[in-house]
Amino acid sequence: MRNSSACSVRHVSPVPLNEVKTGGRVRVVSLAAGHGLRGRLCAMGVVSGSSIEVLQNVRHGPIIIALEGCRVVMGRGMAKKILVE
Repeated sequence: MRNSSACSVRHVSPVPLNEVKTGGRVRVVSLAAGHGLRGRLCAMGVVSGSSIEVLQNVRHGPIIIALEGCRVVMGRGMAKKILVE
């Protein structure tokens, strides 16, 4: 008999980037943004499949992430539009 826990597949639902705690490492799944913001995020390197490390996410103020060796600072509203897992 197989151990059922060894065969289980874990499905992770995407969450907005603003909900990831400091120190979290995630991958961008999609962007829930309009054309303007989508273009801006793309210019910053935030595209589907990108790996992101959250360097700072405190209760208020901007979120700081590490992306492709660069630090990027963004507002919470912008971070809310980036879905990650």
